[in-house]
Formats: sequence, structure tokens, C-alpha cells
Amino acid sequence: MSKYGGFEQVGSIGSVLPSNDKDITTECGDIVLYSSNQMVIFYGSNSWEYTRLGKINMSKAQIKELLSGDNVTVTIEVE
Repeated sequence: MSKYGGFEQVGSIGSVLPSNDKDITTECGDIVLYSSNQMVIFYGSNSWEYTRLGKINMSKAQIKELLSGDNVTVTIEVE
């Protein structure tokens, strides 16, 4: 993932997923789908059309520390 706008990390997911975009204002820790093919994780806030995917349950300070670098690798596992 790559830092974008000083408030989010954005990365391609390598395929197109079904979406249900709605106009939302994100918060620190929100995980969303953008443009059906990119995952975005926020360490700040933004208003746009996204599909909500989930939320990271950590403090704002912890999330900012994890995500505010230039490049971040994220792995999602499903059990």
C-alpha cells in the first residue's frame, strides 16, 4: 500500500469486487473499498464514495503509527 493525501494508505487488490458505494466520511481505522479494486485504510478522515469493509480496533495513535509510513504491507486472512 502507498501513502496518499496524508490521511490514508491505498493499495490495489488485483481484481474487481462487487461494491455498494455510499457517500461517507471516514474515520481513523476505517477500511473501505474504492473504485471496486482498491483497498483503503484510513489514519485520518476523508469524505467520498466508498464501500465499507471494516474497522481496525486500535487507538488512533496506534493506527497512525502503523500506517503513516510511506509504504505499508497489509495481509488479510479469512478463517
